[in-house]
Amino acid sequence: MKVVRAVYFSATGTTRSVLRALCGKLAEHLGLPCSEMDFTLPSARNERLVFNSQDIVVLGTPVYAGRVPNVLLKYLQTMSGAGAIGVPVTVFGNRNYDDALIELRDLMENAGIRTVAAAAFVGEHAFSRVLGAGRPDMQDMAAVERFALSVAEKIEALADKGLPESPVAVQGTPFPYRGYYQPCDRHGAAINILKVKPLVNDRCNDCKHCVELCPMGSISRQNIRQYTGICIKCGACIKGCPQNARYYDDAGYLYHQHELEDLYTRRAEAEMFL
Repeated sequence: MKVVRAVYFSATGTTRSVLRALCGKLAEHLGLPCSEMDFTLPSARNERLVFNSQDIVVLGTPVYAGRVPNVLLKYLQTMSGAGAIGVPVTVFGNRNYDDALIELRDLMENAGIRTVAAAAFVGEHAFSRVLGAGRPDMQDMAAVERFALSVAEKIEALADKGLPESPVAVQGTPFPYRGYYQPCDRHGAAINILKVKPLVNDRCNDCKHCVELCPMGSISRQNIRQYTGICIKCGACIKGCPQNARYYDDAGYLYHQHELEDLYTRRAEAEMFL
């Protein structure tokens, strides 16, 4: 029996909210069941993503520096599609999705998933509570529902014609993709924030919630101020802290954050491809 599968990485919940709404409506239009596969936490990435020809796979990731998060690439390259139908979806923080969507599409195609539609939606930026604040909002969710209907209609039409020979055409630079978005200061000098990590203030009550949220498993349970692995600046520990106890004080990080907030005040809109 065919199944619509919502498959996603979502550190702060924006990609999850888009994928749940999209797959729920898509399954409703097609009269199919819907299942959810959340690979945000490290334990969920111990098993490969394996699909078959009965699956309609809606795969969603956030956009980090204009690309699919590089920490996910090795895992996604183990994906197996076996003729599943695919819909890649990226969620970007009101700046741009650059080459993330075409990269995600290619990952699915390389895994044997034939992509028939794709979309880039907007969510609140991981670095900010101002940039894309509150998104996806009602207007975004209305676009998600329209896209779900269009995808359902296309899949129903393909039932008679068979799957297309080519992947869905999307915006972006074909492989080799452009480099990751590089923040710079006002003089054009690169700002390196790769090793920057959040600090903890005295509001922390040691609830360990940040430990449970970290998608890299990098926050020590014994000492939540200590990092045992990389920080991908996903915003999970900051936005998810009940005490608002985590923050950045790195000058380069804060310059980049405020520059994004100043430059991208216009409302970016979703882009959909069928």
